[in-house]
Amino acid sequence: MSKRKRGSTYNPGAEWALEYLFVLVGSGIVAVAFNVFLLPNRIASGGVSGISTILDALVGWEPAYVQWAFNIPLFIAGLIFLGRQFGAKTLAGTIFLPLVVFLTSHADPWTQDPLLGALFGGIGVGLGLGIVFRGKASTGGTDLAAQIINKYTGLTLGTCVAIIDGLIVLSAAVIFDIERGLYALIALYVTTKTIDLIQVGFSRSKMAMIITDNQAAVREGILNKIDRGVTKLSAYGGYTDHERPILMCVVDQTEFTKLKQLVKTIDPQAFIIVMDASEVLGEGFKRA
Repeated sequence: MSKRKRGSTYNPGAEWALEYLFVLVGSGIVAVAFNVFLLPNRIASGGVSGISTILDALVGWEPAYVQWAFNIPLFIAGLIFLGRQFGAKTLAGTIFLPLVVFLTSHADPWTQDPLLGALFGGIGVGLGLGIVFRGKASTGGTDLAAQIINKYTGLTLGTCVAIIDGLIVLSAAVIFDIERGLYALIALYVTTKTIDLIQVGFSRSKMAMIITDNQAAVREGILNKIDRGVTKLSAYGGYTDHERPILMCVVDQTEFTKLKQLVKTIDPQAFIIVMDASEVLGEGFKRA
């Protein structure tokens, strides 16, 4: 909502390449986190990787082969529900993630402590999946199913992953033991929070709703002194039924104190409602 004009040149080829880079880098991070944190500590924190962990412990099947096998029908579902372009990028993740799992299968565990494995494995998997999702794709498996549910329900990707993977975590608790199931829940929780963090970003903005009798001066101050845009919303007082327009403004968290001081200097009686805006897309903030 800044009034600054910023020129930008859209390059479809560069965006396409960047999205594929996100898919490959994110898939690699997930695979490494799986091999050095989750698998050696028998932490099945959901997803096809969790299934492969369980089958590796029960029958000794190679996790990479299990992941390839389970991803095939889910990849077909992605083609049907999410389109060919999504399917092409997901195919890259579906093939590349188990490949990296296979290539790093002999890597030494980074920790033998299951709690550390759950925490850092969850962070690694969440970071990787979040990056892949930013590339508008999936690594296959249950995170692809999460993308489908996200598209048709509006639930966050982290929530979708948690719902789908819950049954796998319960299965791990039965097959291994309750303690390993609890560690898996920790890893799953950390994964969902990390995914949401990568999706939304680290920055936080504030949205202020301002009711004042000196609207013109407040609006002018926001535009010129803070260099942010302002939107005038039509509203009426519930008690008086008189028209009381509301000024809405979104600012960076570092600018909020300046905004508050500005409004109070102009109108000490102004009524200000402040809310967190976890993600703001548009001019002056983050590009969509």
